[in-house]
Amino acid sequence: MNHQEALTGYIASFVSELVQSGIKDIVVSPGSRSTPIAMVMAEHPDLRLHIQVDERSASFFALGIAKASQRPTVLLCTSGTAAANYFPAIVEANISRIPLVVLTADRPHELRDVGAPQSIDQIQLYGNHVKWFVEMAPPEGTEEMVRYARMVCARAAATAMQAPAGPVHLNFPLREPLVPLLENEQLFSQKERVNGYVKIQQPTVSLQMHEFDYYAELMNQAERGIIICGQMDDVHFSKAITAFAEKCQFPILADPLSQLRSGTHSGNAIIDTYDGFLRNIKAKKVLKPDLIIRFGSMPVSKALTFFLRENHTAQQLVIDGGIGWRDPALVSTEMIYCQETLFCNEMAKRVVERHSSNYFQKWLTINMYTKKLIHKIDEAEELSEGKLFHQLAELLPEEAAIFVGNSMPIRDLDSFFHFNEKSIKVLANRGANGIDGTVSTALGVGTIHQPLYLILGDLTFFHDLNGLIAAKLQKLNMTVLLINNNGGGIFSFLPQASHPKHFELLFGTPLDLDFSKAVEMYGGEFTSISNWEQFPDALLQDQNKDGLRVIEIMTNRNSNAEEHRKLWEFVSREIDSLLEKENS
Repeated sequence: MNHQEALTGYIASFVSELVQSGIKDIVVSPGSRSTPIAMVMAEHPDLRLHIQVDERSASFFALGIAKASQRPTVLLCTSGTAAANYFPAIVEANISRIPLVVLTADRPHELRDVGAPQSIDQIQLYGNHVKWFVEMAPPEGTEEMVRYARMVCARAAATAMQAPAGPVHLNFPLREPLVPLLENEQLFSQKERVNGYVKIQQPTVSLQMHEFDYYAELMNQAERGIIICGQMDDVHFSKAITAFAEKCQFPILADPLSQLRSGTHSGNAIIDTYDGFLRNIKAKKVLKPDLIIRFGSMPVSKALTFFLRENHTAQQLVIDGGIGWRDPALVSTEMIYCQETLFCNEMAKRVVERHSSNYFQKWLTINMYTKKLIHKIDEAEELSEGKLFHQLAELLPEEAAIFVGNSMPIRDLDSFFHFNEKSIKVLANRGANGIDGTVSTALGVGTIHQPLYLILGDLTFFHDLNGLIAAKLQKLNMTVLLINNNGGGIFSFLPQASHPKHFELLFGTPLDLDFSKAVEMYGGEFTSISNWEQFPDALLQDQNKDGLRVIEIMTNRNSNAEEHRKLWEFVSREIDSLLEKENS
């Protein structure tokens, strides 16, 4: 067997096992050293190939597919700095628990550290940011090496999915000639174990029955219990947690990424304006809990995070099916490793049903009152970021997907996007909280969820403009709501804003860009609105039209910060009045 035959058989066995492991999507960054893997993947009829020339965009595009599909997506690139460009997305995938299988082609061992081109040290390139690293054995044509390739592939896919999900990295040293032999009609047939080399059973993280009983009794004894829910992706979680919460009369403080603010599940226990009223000292005193139960990642709201820290004497339970340590506030009293939906279902079976709770009603009353107060944002005559997010639930179609940029957009969504029954899915990159690859991640999500709306600021849009090429080349549909305040709007809310001398230079960073030219280059349609009357028409017009649409909403950073400040002061004053009336 010559080199090309051995190379082809080895790679084909690996690719065949990818399909047997349930992988459907491959994102390829073109290059030379990865030639045999890319060509064999393109030959397999059951794989969807997505070609992304820029490796950073490619990696975030794959992240988006995996985030939306909740199954591993494969990334493939050539050797050298191409692999280094995957780093930011791999960091995000690791923290956000997104399954990726990263394949990097490499020079063979004899060409390393001798000055060969496109050769860098790729061993453990991503360090602790991946769950598993394998330096693959050079391709050989023996049956033993075919078994090896299939076994490593199965392990890689299973490891990426195993709780906590995350990225794995396989490095392939490949010798020339690199072109595989694809004429064989039986290229992907296997001599043994044709339905997969090894079946890997994923464990369900659970507790013993007496432990469920213990926590149920803990909840029965709590008189002032609350539930805090951060980012969650299990489609069965919403109904499980709402049933549990309503039975024990615990309010659910639902982060926008919890998937609890929109859907057909009950909204009777959902608290969605906490970011407004937990800024009020009297409200925090009245609502002081004795038990806090937390699911998912840390919430977006700083006001809620401060509330957690201020109540460090309360029992704080963190339920985590990913067996991690999600407690940056350092306040948890018990870390409970159990699949979250399973935990809610078991608690719903065991807790004593409460038919009323004064404490629960206080949360509901303040939440409803705050929601009415926040409607004041709709009085804004100028284009306003808060008003934009407040109108989304009404204007967006059923079962839309929103991908939200970091900095101010995700915070405004938290403040102004309230419970509705439209089953709107909300996604974001909240692992490392960076603005890297936001456009590309959203377009990856768009391969799974439609209709898709990306909401982001001008700096975030600029940071990943080249990600728009996926919309053009792969004919993906996306509507972008571009909040253009000509710089970093979030810095206007931070302490450095009170030091104007170098503020614009260091933090405001105005770009003064005409984005219409870039959108046109990528084959998209660009609309800039100048008043609120234009916004609904721009959003709803040609909603079913294919392709890329960008709607620019021009706002003012300083005015926006002032509007937020005045609104929260107004909300706080009115809540003071409400609580004084109730106590009089």
